[in-house]
Amino acid sequence: MPKRIVEKSAQPKKAQPGTQPRTLKGWQQIAAFLGHPAAVVQRWASEGMPVRRQGRYVETTPDELNAWLGKESGKPVHVATGTTDLAAELKRGLSFVREGMQPKAKGK
Repeated sequence: MPKRIVEKSAQPKKAQPGTQPRTLKGWQQIAAFLGHPAAVVQRWASEGMPVRRQGRYVETTPDELNAWLGKESGKPVHVATGTTDLAAELKRGLSFVREGMQPKAKGK
């Protein structure tokens, strides 16, 4: 049998390691992004986590999930990825905590 020749452009492209996808498709990708099992993520979706149904699949974006996490916790939240500057995130978190610790001015 002759071998089939497949052009490189016909092969699916794999995501580069350390890059964040623009859209998370399916429960498994969303669960992996959040670091929780798919069952927990599905429960959160039923409780208001932003997901869009595309036929029998679901999708969302990392930005939508970060905004939802921040709204749910009442504090600014950002899920760390391979490209996240952890030092900058630590500084941002400490600055938020320090603002909350300052004594409030008493009215007379």
